[in-house]
Amino acid sequence: MSPESPFFTHEVENQAPPLGDYDAWGTDTVLREGVVREGGGWAEAHLAAFGAVAGGELMRQGYVANENKPKLRAFDRYGHRLDEIEFHPAYHRVMQLGMQYGVHAFAWRNEDRSGAHVARAALSYMHAQAEAGTGCPLTMTHSAVPTLRHGTALAQRWLPKINSYDYDPRVLPMAEKTGCTIGMGMTEKQGGSDVRANSTRAVRQADGSYRIIGHKWFFSAPMCDAWLVLAYTDAGLGCFLMPKVLDDGSRNAIRIQRLKDKLGDWSNASSEVEFHNARAEIVGQEGRGVATILQMVALTRLDCMIGSSALMRQALVQALHHAQHRKAFGKRLVEHALMKNVLTDLALDSEACTALTLRVARAVDASPRDAGEAAFARLATAIGKYWICKRCPPFINEAQECLGGAGYVEESNLPRLYRQAPLNSIWEGSGNIQCIDVLRALNKEPETREAFFAELLAAKGAHADLDREIGWLSSAFDDLTTLELRSRMIVERMALALQASVLLRAGAPGAELFATTRLGGEHGLNYGTLPADAPFDAMMARAAVAA
Repeated sequence: MSPESPFFTHEVENQAPPLGDYDAWGTDTVLREGVVREGGGWAEAHLAAFGAVAGGELMRQGYVANENKPKLRAFDRYGHRLDEIEFHPAYHRVMQLGMQYGVHAFAWRNEDRSGAHVARAALSYMHAQAEAGTGCPLTMTHSAVPTLRHGTALAQRWLPKINSYDYDPRVLPMAEKTGCTIGMGMTEKQGGSDVRANSTRAVRQADGSYRIIGHKWFFSAPMCDAWLVLAYTDAGLGCFLMPKVLDDGSRNAIRIQRLKDKLGDWSNASSEVEFHNARAEIVGQEGRGVATILQMVALTRLDCMIGSSALMRQALVQALHHAQHRKAFGKRLVEHALMKNVLTDLALDSEACTALTLRVARAVDASPRDAGEAAFARLATAIGKYWICKRCPPFINEAQECLGGAGYVEESNLPRLYRQAPLNSIWEGSGNIQCIDVLRALNKEPETREAFFAELLAAKGAHADLDREIGWLSSAFDDLTTLELRSRMIVERMALALQASVLLRAGAPGAELFATTRLGGEHGLNYGTLPADAPFDAMMARAAVAA
């Protein structure tokens, strides 16, 4: 409309342009350095190919998938039971792209190469920035593999389909599909994280299979091809593989009661179900179900770290892009001193979380070959899951504030990230569960304490504040009478010390700043409280996608 029009009121100006497609790998210096440092650099070509997809089509499809929530189709129009979930085509495209590039299977298809789990973590990290909801079935499919290996016959039949790069959403028996996804059903109404309170029962049949009667309060990804579930036998809790479709093509007796109306994670379906003599096969031994499925849980907890770090990275990308273009009071936001402090503080936290996540991924990768790394992974996964997932919601809220009111509307993507932010601190064990798990490991597995301090002592002398923190942590566990009461403080400080150790040994540009502010006390309780001599411009440039 021209200025001469009687309806012309103003020109639209001083708005940040759309970020548009970008390379989520090539523009992420912290991720690229971390992958090389932790042993996954050999996969750079594959990661680079996915980076263009993640910052392009995957990002666009992610918006659409979240605007169109899945719907439960319990019955067809004639009244026949369906128990199916209807998804928008954008969801299926996101899943197709994720599986095509191996977000669910890259580590297992390359497990003969050191660093495969690091490279796979990078794939998941880029995927989650574009669309986090599909991370649920992709994560569980990835993490189910070690558990399924407890059953040789099951593994022989299922793993080729689980490790396939084909996305096949058809409702068919496993043998007729080109690729399969796996979900999980652990918790029940009366118990939550206390799975010993479960009431679901499994009865052994003459052919060696089991019939399961009961329910699951959170049944993740009800559109999957099979689920690992917990149920009681006479010997105690067992872990079972429950397929959606039986070998003869009939549907298993799994009744979806409703889909969860969730705060976020809108593209993905979570459900409540009942089992009406559903058929399943045991994985491992009767009575050893918790120990069997915990191998899956350990990997999903690492993915919680990956997912939260990814959400933080994407929120930072959005905040920096806006601040580079938006002007206020005569200059760009990024040129204002206080905004520099906020953005640099966010960049520092994002880098520390990503660096620790990749370090834990290396420990998980090396665990089968190195007892010390296995012990470190056992402890550091719980520490990192607690701390990184706790940092995510306030981080994203601060990034929203950088956009002002624009960060509170859906078009900016920040509301979706903010709704998603609390999930990973709740999923696979809340903060208290993680802290208790840390105490349990330290008490029952003394090698985990040795591995933790070995990691910190590798950076001893690099910074005085880290040295002092190592001293404090070495005596933090002495008073056993108050240990659980103090465990959140202890685990928080363990996490910060680990982050500082990783950054200092890596020679990261913000390593000394991190140690001084997070361990040395030169920092407030909110973001934007860095000291005046911090390298603001250098840290923002390191984190930005484009100027």
